[in-house]
Amino acid sequence: MPKHHFQLTAQWPGGRNTVGEIETDRLKTEISIPPEMDGPGIGTNPDEMLLGAAATCYIITLGAMIERAELPLNEMSMTSEGIVDVTKGVISYDEIIHRPVVSLKEEATEEQFEKLKKLVEKAESSCMISRAVKGNVKISLDPTLTVK
Repeated sequence: MPKHHFQLTAQWPGGRNTVGEIETDRLKTEISIPPEMDGPGIGTNPDEMLLGAAATCYIITLGAMIERAELPLNEMSMTSEGIVDVTKGVISYDEIIHRPVVSLKEEATEEQFEKLKKLVEKAESSCMISRAVKGNVKISLDPTLTVK
C-alpha cells in the first residue's frame, strides 16, 4: 500500500498574540489563538483545525460507506462540536461530538434503514482521524436518521 505525503508550511512572527499563516496544496489561511483563550481570533486555530479534520473525515467516510452499500441517500449534513478544557493552565481537547443528519429516500426499506444505523457507527471507527486521536480525545455521535 502506498504512503501519501501531505505538506504544510507555517509562518509565525512570534509572540502569543500575533497572527501567522499556514498553507497546504489546497488550503491557505491565517492562524492565531482564539478569543476564548484571550487571543486575537484571526483566521483559524488548532482547535478548529482538529475539529475540522475529525468532522470532514467522518462525513466523507460515512458518505463513501453509504454509497458502497447502495443506500438510497436523500440528503446528509452534520454539525460537530469540540470541547476544550483549560484547568490550571493546562489545555486539553476533551471531546468531539458529531451530529450527523442523514435521510434516506422514502422508498428505503427497513433493512436499508437498519444498515444506515450501523454505518453511522462504523464510520466513526473507520475514520483515520478518529483512529489517530483515539485514547486522547473522546469522540461521540448524536445522529438524527430519517426516511423522507
